[in-house]
Amino acid sequence: MIVMEKVIPEIELKLRNKIVEVPKAIYKASGIKILGTRIKSLLFSTDVAVITNSNADAVIAVYPFTPQLSITESILNVASVPVFCGVGGGLTTGHRSIGIALQAELQGAYGVVVNAPMEQEVIAEMSEKIDIPIVVTVVSEYDPIEEKIQAGAKIFNVSGGADTAKIVRKIRKDYPNFPIIATGGPTEESILQTIEAGANAITYTPPCVTEIFSDVMRKYRLKMQPK
Repeated sequence: MIVMEKVIPEIELKLRNKIVEVPKAIYKASGIKILGTRIKSLLFSTDVAVITNSNADAVIAVYPFTPQLSITESILNVASVPVFCGVGGGLTTGHRSIGIALQAELQGAYGVVVNAPMEQEVIAEMSEKIDIPIVVTVVSEYDPIEEKIQAGAKIFNVSGGADTAKIVRKIRKDYPNFPIIATGGPTEESILQTIEAGANAITYTPPCVTEIFSDVMRKYRLKMQPK
């Protein structure tokens, strides 16, 4: 039997030919299907310029501040892909987080992300109020996984630093079919390790705008040099 290699035609634009591309290793993930859309890569960013100019399948918009609907609305307005919005779990919790989650759903979010400290009772109440999936962040192998599932977690977002693959492997062993998103790390090899451990989708942290712009400016300066 002859296996034909897939040929993927690529169309490039004159003006928008510079985009933030996710590592190709992520394509080896199985993906998670939500509302008919298969998601393998999630861009970890709240920068609207980067979000608009990326080829990621989705955006995971979490940040270290109290969630604000103006930020959620801005990201949803510019994103052409599904967005998963942070709704608290640390300082912001309880009815405030639930209200933000409901607003995020009404604005078009594909899911909401809660931080690891979020109490199971709040997750359970949030699950009753919204229809989109609750993505629960896991940061340690000692997180109460079963309790979070019982409370209403539909997807786990594993962010355990150097232990991420280890945590993913442990969850996958106990819950073979539960959807898992995980940070992939800085290299193709670390991404593949996380996928092999059982992650269905990978979050990718893009370079910041200043890094991207510094490269652009370097090229501009080279062009300006006398020949």
